[in-house]
Amino acid sequence: MKEKIKDNIFKLWIIMSTIIVVGVTIFILGYIFKKGMGSIDLEFIFNNPKGIPLGAEGGVFPAIVGSLLLMLLSCFFASFLAIATAIYTIFYCRNKYIGDIIHLIIQCMAGIPSIILGMFGYTLLILYFKIDRSLLTASITLGIMIFPYIEVRIEKIMNEINSNIISTSYALGVSKFYTIFKLILPICREDIISAILLGGGFAMGATAPIILTGAVIFAPIPKSILSPVMALPFHLYILTGEGISLEKAYGTAAILIILLLIINVLSLILNRKEHR
Repeated sequence: MKEKIKDNIFKLWIIMSTIIVVGVTIFILGYIFKKGMGSIDLEFIFNNPKGIPLGAEGGVFPAIVGSLLLMLLSCFFASFLAIATAIYTIFYCRNKYIGDIIHLIIQCMAGIPSIILGMFGYTLLILYFKIDRSLLTASITLGIMIFPYIEVRIEKIMNEINSNIISTSYALGVSKFYTIFKLILPICREDIISAILLGGGFAMGATAPIILTGAVIFAPIPKSILSPVMALPFHLYILTGEGISLEKAYGTAAILIILLLIINVLSLILNRKEHR
């Protein structure tokens, strides 16, 4: 009887927690869309910021393009390192202590505040290497931020592959390099892309790492990776922090949320496709 009561209490706790989380999320999204959708039209999406102060009128097109470019480049830098690190720790690292140190470093990187990463990127890339504040420096900083998230997910994905597949490949005399790149990576390709997309969404919504490294109040669509860039979260920060236009701020937030929802839906579709 007591076990049944405990089981019912536990189920009730789970249900109530789920209802609260879903309810709060729907309320926040609904509130932002209600406040922001009124200012979203084709002019707002496809025009540059205008007015005095800048951003009181016009649109956010350069910020939309800048956010997408920041996401793509940061995903490129982060996934390149994350896939290599995951492959090394799973297939090549045979020393337990070295593996533990690598995992400890990754966990510590995941816990670093984003503003500290922004200061690190500014100090290393801009002050030390003399690179101008640009799309490149901001993307590298964001890549460092999302690297632990992507690496942990990719390592988990590769660990879940049936070990018999790998053992059979080795037993047939297939090299480790060929097994990894022709067998393992194709098997978990969709899951890896899904993890990278989720990391990209994390990067797109970040403000602190790009404040010091590449984001500016206004810039046209960047012509190269060495050009400064606008970004939706930084533009939102300026609109609210400077009290320029709360209506435009809600519109900017709504567009950012829509982009993040699209990224998460694509990730979910890839994930389901992989597990069919």
